[in-house]
Amino acid sequence: MSGEGTETTASCEAAVGGGGGGGGNGNGHKKRDSLGVAGSPAHLIIKDVGEIHSRLLDHKPIIQGEIRYFVKEFEEKRGLRELRVLENWKNMIHETNEHTLPKCRETMQDNLNQVLQRLQAVTHAVCRLQQREQERKQIHNDHLIASENRHVIQWDDFMKEQHNEQAGVDEEHRKAMERLKEQYAEMEKDLAKFSTF
Repeated sequence: MSGEGTETTASCEAAVGGGGGGGGNGNGHKKRDSLGVAGSPAHLIIKDVGEIHSRLLDHKPIIQGEIRYFVKEFEEKRGLRELRVLENWKNMIHETNEHTLPKCRETMQDNLNQVLQRLQAVTHAVCRLQQREQERKQIHNDHLIASENRHVIQWDDFMKEQHNEQAGVDEEHRKAMERLKEQYAEMEKDLAKFSTF
């Protein structure tokens, strides 16, 4: 088979004038071949090469046959199933657009309005609680500040009172010391009288 292909290729090249035959230009070969008889071996080889080429390299008839077969099988086996599926999808999309989506939108808007109202009520309640807590903290802070001021005033009064009492005790101690000094001075005078005996 490979030998036949080599001979065919060589004969084809010789017939077309592309081979390495005799000198001169290729126009001389073409004139001689075109002048040859229709039943000549070169003409038959060219015809065979054309048929082989059309069968091996020209795939259009095969592809067209396969396409016709595929379309025929597809139409016979599947019928109008895709058309029915597409029609069902179209009906489902139409139903969804016309009925389901508006119903969902209305339900969502109603529920969102209720949720929004509840959220506003809760926010208002939280604000009131926060305000009450701030007021309670402020009252507590004011009470602490007033109590601290009161304690400071009481401490100052206590310290003044302690200072006054200390001054009074010091004064009594001084007077007591003066009395004791006077008493001891009198006792010394009395002892001096007795010591002269």
